[in-house]
Amino acid sequence: MPKANDYAILFDASHCTGCRACQVACKQWNDLPGEATVNTGSYENPPSLSADTWLRMKYTEGVVSDEVFWDFTRDACMHCSSAACVEACPTGAVNYREGGVVTVDQDWCIGCRNCVQACPYDAIHYDEHKGVVEKCTLCYDRVSNGLQPACVTSCPTGALHSGSYADMKQLAETRLAQLKEAGYKDANIYGLAEMGGTHVLYVLLKHPSTYGLPVGTVTEKKKVASGWLSAGIAAAVLGYAGVHWVAERREQVGGERR
Repeated sequence: MPKANDYAILFDASHCTGCRACQVACKQWNDLPGEATVNTGSYENPPSLSADTWLRMKYTEGVVSDEVFWDFTRDACMHCSSAACVEACPTGAVNYREGGVVTVDQDWCIGCRNCVQACPYDAIHYDEHKGVVEKCTLCYDRVSNGLQPACVTSCPTGALHSGSYADMKQLAETRLAQLKEAGYKDANIYGLAEMGGTHVLYVLLKHPSTYGLPVGTVTEKKKVASGWLSAGIAAAVLGYAGVHWVAERREQVGGERR
């Protein structure tokens, strides 16, 4: 579980208007290029995260009484306390930083993409040009210098907050109580239990599955990735043993011929 003084972000869906100011701020601060996209029939754009898009607003569309509505949610790395990407990384490139932030040390990244397969949120992606993986850093460069994440500073409605985990959790609980009192019986806090507790908390008006969010402390994706990683390591060990045997055999044969 996150520590009380860890760093955290709170996203309050009840205050979000889907303006995407946070999405633009993330691009600007991290100098991420725009992507060529196509009309998918939704206001959601781009349609998914990538190595060049670390944060996007997700629009879950529905119809009630012939009226179209959207449920907005944030789509980005959750900075899990029990991060599947960290466990899957064979080199230690994906690691925990001070305050519980999960980052990628690209000097150590070998582009194996184990972490891409492991992430239950599809929040980490391989950059074909750089040969490494990219994802949201929770603006660690800003936070470590006393600044708020770029996305938080850009939000015009108060849907995003940041600070200590203890403060963000308390703020989420206070907001949840207000929503329950206002009649939102399905309102909930997401991220308290998922993946060991996440450093990005959501206050949602509906069940997490409505927004396409995985529920639970462990996911099948994580289990599959762990198995794949174990198989990969086993293959590497066997491969090394085979090469070592061939080298010894050649040396032995060479000696016999002499």
